[in-house]
Amino acid sequence: MKFTLSYEQRQFAQALRDALKQSTEWDTLLALGVHEVESGPDLVVAFLELGRAAVPGPVVESFAVLRETSSTLAWEPHVPYVVDNAENTYAIVDDVRYRAILGDPQKSVDPTRRLHGFRLGEAVGPMDPEAFDRGVLACSAQLVGLGRTLLERTRDYALQRKQFGKAIGSFQAVKHQLADVHVGLELAEPLVFGAAVTMSPRDVSAAKIAVGQAAYQAMRTALQIHGAIGYTAEFDLSRWLLKVRALVTAWGTEAYHRERLMAALCG
Repeated sequence: MKFTLSYEQRQFAQALRDALKQSTEWDTLLALGVHEVESGPDLVVAFLELGRAAVPGPVVESFAVLRETSSTLAWEPHVPYVVDNAENTYAIVDDVRYRAILGDPQKSVDPTRRLHGFRLGEAVGPMDPEAFDRGVLACSAQLVGLGRTLLERTRDYALQRKQFGKAIGSFQAVKHQLADVHVGLELAEPLVFGAAVTMSPRDVSAAKIAVGQAAYQAMRTALQIHGAIGYTAEFDLSRWLLKVRALVTAWGTEAYHRERLMAALCG
């Protein structure tokens, strides 16, 4: 399958990238029409850029899954807590949407993901059957974008940081690490676009597996090359590092998606 972005999609991606360099506020996303995105490929284009900028908030839940502004949800066991707070809060149980009544805050490895326990309120109605896969797809695209930024920032750091009088980026071992990250992301991204075209559970799960591995490798490599400074609050790389750590297991762990993929292949 060959997938090439249209002129309009490239323009949309560039507009998002430029705007998110200035602000990652919710109003910026609404002004650019992220809440109006409907097709799978357009969703991937948008969430790649949201990942690049490490945009906080329940963007997957609101824009991809519920397709409602100022909304969020929990979907056990894959999204066990309500992500952030919003005007409309739901919980999905057995493909039925319920109102969710927020409970106590919960800890997250990513401090920008404010999690809450919940209890079920009134039933609202059935959930869109493609909603879960849209969430997995959007999360996968986010992870690609996060990995891209981690790779770019790590490359730039390696070209500036010197040891023994040389930039560490000139060392063969560092080059190999960065090359491995680049290859992983290059191989994973087409799977995400392919899944966006078919929207089959098999392809969506395959994409999430590949992207999760590639983004995690980008995170580990970025931390290793930056050293402990990568996790310090003063150095904002931690925004990307911690978001990858949280999203790798969000919307289904690798084990879950491997089981789902095997069931599709063997069924």
